[in-house]
Amino acid sequence: MEKNKKKKSPDAKLGRQDWINAGLMVLAEGGVEAVRIEPLAKRMNMTKGSFYWHFKNRNDLLDAILAEWVELDTNGIIKQVDQIDADPKTTLLYLLELAYADNEFMPGLADGRIENAIRAWAKTDQKVAELIAQVDQKRLNYTKALFLKIGFSEAEALVRARLAYYSLVGELTIGVPTNQAHRSAEIRMQHAILTSNING
Repeated sequence: MEKNKKKKSPDAKLGRQDWINAGLMVLAEGGVEAVRIEPLAKRMNMTKGSFYWHFKNRNDLLDAILAEWVELDTNGIIKQVDQIDADPKTTLLYLLELAYADNEFMPGLADGRIENAIRAWAKTDQKVAELIAQVDQKRLNYTKALFLKIGFSEAEALVRARLAYYSLVGELTIGVPTNQAHRSAEIRMQHAILTSNING
């Protein structure tokens, strides 16, 4: 009967997702060059054998980190917004609130450190640069679609989507310090400005 037991990985209490989460944290703290197998294993108090149970090599982990970032900070947000039953203006406000909020899986990293680290990484890696371009376009297209549903023309929807998105990326890049109450009030003010009809 022992032969039929499923083989257990080394350090079985931690799984692939734990390594990805730790990799994201290290990426946020020190950039892509800091994401190395041995220091990461020491940080997690794990063996390198545990790492190789879940990943082929460092590049495999880096690919998983990128995929996780896209899933959490783009696809996951879009899925959450799509689930609510609300008018387009309310839906847009919800999108803006989610975009600035702490991720439940990565608390404390709503300040843009992960995104900034990935954008810095993209300057030296063409594959990452192409991914960033795809993510930016997907986010812009989704935001623009909401402005179209509100009733703005194609040109106005695009400009307003760019203003909303570039404001977010700019704030994350600069790292504007603010408390949650101020942040929430600012988001609502931005939303009011972006959805107002300048023609009356």
